[in-house]
Amino acid sequence: MTYVVTENCIKCKYTDCVDVCPVDCFHEGPNFLTIDPEECIDCTLCVAECPAEAIFAEEDVPEDQHKFIALNAELAKNWPVISERREPPADADDWNGTPDKLEYLER
Repeated sequence: MTYVVTENCIKCKYTDCVDVCPVDCFHEGPNFLTIDPEECIDCTLCVAECPAEAIFAEEDVPEDQHKFIALNAELAKNWPVISERREPPADADDWNGTPDKLEYLER
């Protein structure tokens, strides 16, 4: 099992989760974070740290978010590792909770 970053991270990209990851499995894109399923050790530490509540155990990913399981694996291969917290985008709080953000994902 692995953990998966889902849609609510798009344009929020809070990075509180990366500070607690013991294996540096997070990868950073322009406006989204992913978890590398090959590196994740299922420690669960990131889940509680995500202000956007966008991280789920793979088996608990909501049905309408299942595409993010493959998307995390795909994008993690191309994006650099992030291991330290950074400031979120200035408008992150405005985007938190906004539905249907997949169209805004920047690769």
